[in-house]
Amino acid sequence: MLEQYFCPPTRISRRVAGFGLLALVAATVAACGGSDSDGSSNAGATATLAVLETTDLHFNVRSYDYFKLAEDKSYGFERTATLVRAARKEFANTLLVDNGDTIQGTALADYEATISPIPCTQQLSMYKAMGALGFDAGTLGNHEFNYGLPFLNQVLGGGLDVEGVDATKKCAGAGYPMALANVYSSKTKKPLVQPYTILERTLTAKGTDGKDVKLPIKVGVIGFTTPGILNWDKRYLEGKVYTEGAVESANKYVPELRAKGADIVVALLHGGLDSAAYSPTMENPGLHLSKVAGIDAMVMGHQHSVFPDAAATPAFSQAGVDNKAGTINGVPAVMASSWGKALGVIQLSLQWDGTKWAVNKAASKSELRNIQSKNAAGATVYAEPDATVAPLIETQHQAAIKYVKTPIGSTDFRMSTLFADVGDPGAIQIVNQAQQAYVAAYIKASLPQYAALPVLSVSAPFKSGFQGGADYTDVAVGPLAINNAADLYLYPNTVYAVKVNGGDIKNWLEAAAKRFNQIDPAKTTEQQLISTFPGYNYDMFTTGDLQYEIDVTQAVGSRIKNLTYLGKPIDVVQEFVIATNNYRATSGKSFIDKLDGSGTIWASPDANRDVVIEYIRKNPVVTRATNGAAKSWRFAKATVAGPVVFSSGANALPVALAAGLTNVSLLTADDGSGKGTSKYAIDLSK
Repeated sequence: MLEQYFCPPTRISRRVAGFGLLALVAATVAACGGSDSDGSSNAGATATLAVLETTDLHFNVRSYDYFKLAEDKSYGFERTATLVRAARKEFANTLLVDNGDTIQGTALADYEATISPIPCTQQLSMYKAMGALGFDAGTLGNHEFNYGLPFLNQVLGGGLDVEGVDATKKCAGAGYPMALANVYSSKTKKPLVQPYTILERTLTAKGTDGKDVKLPIKVGVIGFTTPGILNWDKRYLEGKVYTEGAVESANKYVPELRAKGADIVVALLHGGLDSAAYSPTMENPGLHLSKVAGIDAMVMGHQHSVFPDAAATPAFSQAGVDNKAGTINGVPAVMASSWGKALGVIQLSLQWDGTKWAVNKAASKSELRNIQSKNAAGATVYAEPDATVAPLIETQHQAAIKYVKTPIGSTDFRMSTLFADVGDPGAIQIVNQAQQAYVAAYIKASLPQYAALPVLSVSAPFKSGFQGGADYTDVAVGPLAINNAADLYLYPNTVYAVKVNGGDIKNWLEAAAKRFNQIDPAKTTEQQLISTFPGYNYDMFTTGDLQYEIDVTQAVGSRIKNLTYLGKPIDVVQEFVIATNNYRATSGKSFIDKLDGSGTIWASPDANRDVVIEYIRKNPVVTRATNGAAKSWRFAKATVAGPVVFSSGANALPVALAAGLTNVSLLTADDGSGKGTSKYAIDLSK
């Protein structure tokens, strides 16, 4: 049973809070002790409300990597839970919220959604674990829609009045109220989920006489998700839901919250910060949402980044962003990384005027509390797991492990993305082969109008070190199981086919080449090869049919050289079909215009990772010669006066050499980043 903590030591059960709290407010105040007056005699009282945020948990209940079948202490809700309990001991008044992208992301999530779907009577393991901590409210991220609306309806407890869903279904549910203001049912023209919730609680405050006093508060919680769901999960959502811009929804519902008596309003934004001009379809509208009158605090996510950021070069530095104060346009805000790596804490300074609370934003502050830190000796230490979490999901945890151990083949080489950035196709080629074969077979059977077009495939190194030295696909020589294939393709995307021409291919590759900084050949000091452009956007071909060079000495947009198809310069008007994923096909307009969905000729129902798994089942003997040696690209030769460097996993040079990358060398075993990565050099003249 979930619990509330605004009024220690008395705790109100979530079951009561969900169904009868309004009737029990007076009793609650009395039970807490202290003043049970109407509050008018306590004008001038002050309190601190600590808003605690988790975001982008992605079903990482345990500190466990289902791909590597090993513990990983650097993430996991079971460790964040320890930070939550510590914060509740520190602050008399806390509000615990989750910011979405909660129910998808691990093999355990897939197991409960698609392999052995949980019954209506059973909570998702993620929600069951969260129940041990007693969340107050949450919102939905884009990945909540990955398994379709019927599944979402079930895991939220029922009540989604939308086409194709039984709204009368009553299931176990999440255990805490969801709020989502900017997604609407096409059937009802009403919000798919309640746009907001009002939480009635009792605060422990400090009276003007210095004594503790108990006073009531109404906290309004409103949620927003990214409109990208309509592209990314089009197959599930088209014609069934529509979205509204976060700012438009906030302007509609925040005044309602205030009119219904909300003392403070906390916005849960499953989105982050983007300095672009506002658009109702923008993915990360935090800068603009923060300007909506009536929002007192904002929790963010989706970008898997951090705010506030104490680094010398913070992740966000746009106008209006104050990392020191932890505010966005003056509004206290947090973004607590991802996978349970951190807990966001906003300390809201509250003042009571005798009838209601107001936020003193200038006296409020935000911070991140990380599960990973350094001790006095400089060694990395981790928060201990909360002992109550793991036992709650142990049966399902073991079932998922058994599932991912299912054997499907073998490999004679180490399949890795450790050096994908500099030319090793070892973990990319088999993904491209699987996607290409899958799309080609479908076109032959069902789309004869495209049968004469060459079918190619692109994929990217989805795990490329962003999270640290362990964040690489790295499959050992020997047996291949489902967990290895899932490691090759990290996300639950689906295969899409797009029709492009030779000119589009060049432009697509130019966009992907933003992965690299521009290298100055005359510079004698060290230059970093890899830019901040994400590795998961570094699309590449891995076939002998298509060849190209990347000249990193040139500016962005002028880097792709000697692009050929079947040994001849590519014809800019020749048409091709490219196998890719639903994200790229529908949200890749920054690559080429046709990746806005308009170039899609087939939106398949099958996940890329499942296509890879089936490809290996059918071709179980995986070899370097057949599945890991086809290089479509190389760097254009250049003589550089100083070293060109990049980071990758530790002790990994043999991987580069086995892939034939003889121009790569190890410089230092520790690159100083604190992420467990080494510094390597690449000789561009070879």
